[in-house]
Order: sequence, then C-alpha cells, then structure tokens
Amino acid sequence: MYTGSCMYLASTMRNPTLFLKEEYDQLVRQELDWKLRILQGPSAPWCIVDGKKVLMLCSNNYLGLSNHPKLKEAAVEAIRTHGAGSGSVRPIAGNMDLHMELEKRLAKFKEAGASLVYQTGFAANSGLIPQLAGKGDLIISDELNHGSIIDGTRLSHAERTVYKHADASDLRRVLDEAEKASPSYNKILIITDGVFSMDGDIAPLDEIAELGAEHGAMVYVDDAHGEGVLGEGGRGIVSHFKLGRDKVQVEMGTFSKAFGVVGGHVSGSSDLINFAYNKSRTWLLSGSHPPAVAAACIAAIDVLEKEPEHVQRLWENTRYFKKALEDLGFNIGNSKTPITPVIVGDSGTAKKLSARLFDEGIFALPIVFPMVAKDKARIRTIMNAALTKEDLDFAIRGFEKIGRELQIISGAVTA
Repeated sequence: MYTGSCMYLASTMRNPTLFLKEEYDQLVRQELDWKLRILQGPSAPWCIVDGKKVLMLCSNNYLGLSNHPKLKEAAVEAIRTHGAGSGSVRPIAGNMDLHMELEKRLAKFKEAGASLVYQTGFAANSGLIPQLAGKGDLIISDELNHGSIIDGTRLSHAERTVYKHADASDLRRVLDEAEKASPSYNKILIITDGVFSMDGDIAPLDEIAELGAEHGAMVYVDDAHGEGVLGEGGRGIVSHFKLGRDKVQVEMGTFSKAFGVVGGHVSGSSDLINFAYNKSRTWLLSGSHPPAVAAACIAAIDVLEKEPEHVQRLWENTRYFKKALEDLGFNIGNSKTPITPVIVGDSGTAKKLSARLFDEGIFALPIVFPMVAKDKARIRTIMNAALTKEDLDFAIRGFEKIGRELQIISGAVTA
C-alpha cells in the first residue's frame, strides 16, 4: 500500500528538471543559445574548426603566444622534470618551485611588490573581492564590469552600488554620497575593468585612481584584456597610465589571453599578497597549476620582455583593421584596443553574419544577450600579432561582402 501510494504521487508530480529544457528551448527560439564549434589543433592565425580551414578572428590570443615555440618547449621540459600534475593544493603539498618562480617573475614584470597566481581569472575575482570588503563596507563597481567581478561582489557582505560606465564624474557623485552615509563605511572598494571585453574601450584609470586617493578608497582593476596590449612592453593599464602602486592597490589579470596559457593572478603590495593567500578560498582550496602551465607562463613573460615586436605588430594590425571597417561603414563602437566589435543590433543578424563569415573562411563569433544588451548584438573581433596583411585583407573583403549581402552596410554586393 505504501509503495503504491509513492508511485502514484510520483507519477502525478511535475518533473522537477523540466525547467531545464523549457528555458533552453526558449533561448533557442530567441536565438540566444550558444552552439560550440570545435578547434582541431592549435590556436593559430589559420585553424581547423569543425573540419574547415578558417582565419581566426575571435581568440584572446593577442600576441600569438599560445603556439610560440618557447612556450611549448618550456611546457614539455617541465613535464619531464616535474611530472604531469602538482598533486595537491599549494598550501598543502602542491607548491612547486615553478609556481614560486612564476610569481617572482610576474611581480618583477608588473613592477609590483609581490604577485599571487590563481587557477583562473574568475577564481581571482570571485575569491579575493569577498575578502577585501564585507559587512559595513561599500563596493563601487562600473556598470559594465565583467561577470566575475559581479559574482565576487555578490559573494561579499558589503553594500554594493554602481556608477555609469567609465564615467569618472558619476563615480565622484557616488563617492561624495558615500561620505555622507550614516553610519559611515569602514572601507570603500572601487572596482573596474581595465579594458572592457565586449566594447574594447579603456577605463579612465588615472581619474579613478585620483578619486580613490581623494576619498581614501582602495582601487581594484581587472586588467585581463590590458596585459600584453597596453603599457610599456605590454605591462598593462597601470603602466599605460604611469600610475604608482599607492594609487592602484590591486591589479588583477590572467595568463589566458595575451600570455597565451591559462591562470589568473593579482599583483600589488606584499601585504596584499600575504592577505590573499591566507584568506582567498578559491586559491586555498583549488589544485595548483600543472608544472607545464607554470613553466609556459614563465616563458611567456620571457617572450614579452625579450621580443617587443609582438606588441608592436598587434597595434599595427589593430590600426589597419579598424580603419578598414570604419571606412566600409561598420559600427565598431568606441573601441580603443585590439578588441573591435562589429555592432549590428539584432541577435539574429549577428548570428547570420557569423555563419556567413564562417562559410567564407572567417571564424568570428556572435556576442548576444545576456553578454551584451539585447539591442547591441555584435561580432566581436580580436586582433592578433601573428596575422599578416594578406590575412587582414582577406578578412576585410569577407566582412565587406557579407555586410552588403545582409544590408548591414550600404552598397551593392561584390561579385
């Protein structure tokens, strides 16, 4: 009798996981779902994706270092000498000499007192931000900050507010209001992306840093897309604005973009790093990087220090490509970096543009809601130092042909 009753109840209850299919189907209908393509081989200017040879225009591999011989050799050698994995988290038994060397080299490169390497950039933001601000504190965030910053902020017990995107005057307004709060805040933390990943614009970090100093607030910058791109020798946005460490207390970044490998990191004072590795649970409770990853990251720093031509070529390619797209009439927004969005508005149009470009041999993915606003769908292109002028001209011709075909830009379709 008991068994039968349970079976009856189960049969009449709604499937508790039905919402998964319903919500996914709704994304498909709205053309907001992701369809993953498969990279078959290295991230290089010309790749094999889903079995087709295409020009890569959407990777974060700004300097082409993910396939650089020195990085590959360093990774292979580290496997020979240190094995395939570290065997533990770093606080217990997974702290290798390679990890310590990497942090020492990174701090020197960033001209900081010390650095700490995390498993990912997301882990750095989601693990450190909640420890820097808590109950009785205030976090002030740019309204277009990366999702990892948003999640890290939500994990804290601090009060939270935003200021208008890259608007120092609005940040001043928020800080002035915060000073009048009663009871007063114990600490104020200002957080901004350095380079905004969807639009390619740059935060006014010089003005933000001055406001932070004026109001006694700590400044935290996520420079994931600025490293290897901005500043002297690719040292990032703090170097770009020639700011001292007393003005920007936390500089966060990743090894997964211009450095060509994977991992997150923070740089600042030795006090910051001592605090972080004792308090940040994403660092404390995650396995440390395999030896090959740490060694490849060290090699990437070597390349940036000894081969400045990669950063120079990146900017040459960026200027050439941006001018061509603008001359054709594409909307590339307010980008000031190698991230160059081709903004088309409608999500369906963005997906059609991406699909047709792929047909023509160009791999550039659509970015749609919720990664950008519903009326700001785009193709996000990212320049690469390894692309030749011939590669760029091939891409420009493809954008012109499909842009006219889909009536994104005016003019007859080129035969």
